Amino acid sequence: MERSGIRTASIAFILALLWSGASAGSISVYWGQNGNEDTLANTCSSGNFGFVMLSFLTTFGNGQTPVLNLAGHCDPSSGGCQSLSADITSCQSSGVKVFLSLGGATGSYSIVSEDDAQNVATYLWNNYLGGNSGSGPFGAAVLDGIDFDIEATTDHWDDLAKAVSALSTSSKKVYLSAAPQCPYLDTHLGTALQTGLFDYVWIQFYNNGQCEYASGDATNLVNTWNQWTTSITTVQTEGFFLGLPASSAAAGSGFIAPATLISDVLPQIKTSSKYGGVMLWSKYYDEQTGYSSAIKASV
Repeated sequence: MERSGIRTASIAFILALLWSGASAGSISVYWGQNGNEDTLANTCSSGNFGFVMLSFLTTFGNGQTPVLNLAGHCDPSSGGCQSLSADITSCQSSGVKVFLSLGGATGSYSIVSEDDAQNVATYLWNNYLGGNSGSGPFGAAVLDGIDFDIEATTDHWDDLAKAVSALSTSSKKVYLSAAPQCPYLDTHLGTALQTGLFDYVWIQFYNNGQCEYASGDATNLVNTWNQWTTSITTVQTEGFFLGLPASSAAAGSGFIAPATLISDVLPQIKTSSKYGGVMLWSKYYDEQTGYSSAIKASV
């Protein structure tokens, strides 16, 4: 019995090592909502992240003048965010994709018609994606894509996804990502995600008790993950990311300690061929805990 127990423990240890060494995934992170977090350039040069979402464009649509809110980092109204141009270029040079995130938990945003969606897409193209105005908040920098972190209203987000996706050309791919809440199918983004146009989907497995890891039990999380990955199509083969708070202070619920994530959760969800990695909210909280550094080798 003792030898059998040792052998079983050894096999478990070897499997754990194999999982931790499998680095098929990457880490995406939200940056911009705390002026005390590190610079964008340092975020990318850390080597921990494959994607950074600049958050958020909090006001847009329905005839409103768009407003970019990057908390204490810079003031776009005075041209202060153009200083980020060099940081964005530096990120991209190191292989990190930089997206503009739309929405967030607070703000004033809605799309009221197909025409409104087209107008917003044209604004995004001209100001963030290499269009014709030349006067975007980030100067000459051209972002890689648009992220939908939509937590208000339900109408016409599919029209906006179609309009933004149509901006891609043979020489310029415009990536689309989304951050739905984990209950399937997300109330706000469900219709948009069913278009099959999104490259990456970072599902928020926090602040939603019915589909979180809780009390040492990954059942609800894994079942929900499987539902998403078998029901929604993404452009990228490995398009789904497990969205988590980087600190227990970053969300009301859903925090998973790094060691637990590595041993109990990742081995189960990485069996999916659609697994792409882990998304973290946010860079500020990640700095407080070192979360990305702790999990990077296992993602």
